[in-house]
Amino acid sequence: MKIKNDNSTYGVLARLFHWLTFLILLIQLPLGLYLDNLEFSEFKLTVENTHIIIGMSIFYITLLRMIWKFLNPKPITSTVNKLQLIASKAVHGLFYVTLLLITISGVLKLLLSGEEVNLIISTVYIDYFNYELADRFQTVHVISAYFLILLFTIHLGAVVYHHLIQKDPILKKML
Repeated sequence: MKIKNDNSTYGVLARLFHWLTFLILLIQLPLGLYLDNLEFSEFKLTVENTHIIIGMSIFYITLLRMIWKFLNPKPITSTVNKLQLIASKAVHGLFYVTLLLITISGVLKLLLSGEEVNLIISTVYIDYFNYELADRFQTVHVISAYFLILLFTIHLGAVVYHHLIQKDPILKKML
């Protein structure tokens, strides 16, 4: 199996980025919901720190994935009509934007609440508090997470449609 994409299939690295992101998000999204419902405690701070580290990992993987995407050709999809191609590009673009927005809004919420943020590669703290703005970033963070679930549902529906209805090889290119 090749590292890079070719005209007929995705390479190992593109597949790894795709499935690793998916698997980490399967942990991260429920963890965020769980965290939101915890009372303030030492345990909540531990869960929050885990959520932050996982979120930063997703952020870095997404950045690497975007770089890799621009350096590699996308496999040709001759069975997809123009409208489907536009919809696919829109959903994938929104995936990247939403993944980045979730992380950035989460980090800004923490910083504006006066918390130190573990970015994995360093720790950041600003000596500025704005709880109203922090609450707005928290709202963006939560709405973005739900929007990500919506995008995933659309993406999964398209995969099922292509695989079961159109019987085209799009799914096989990513497996």
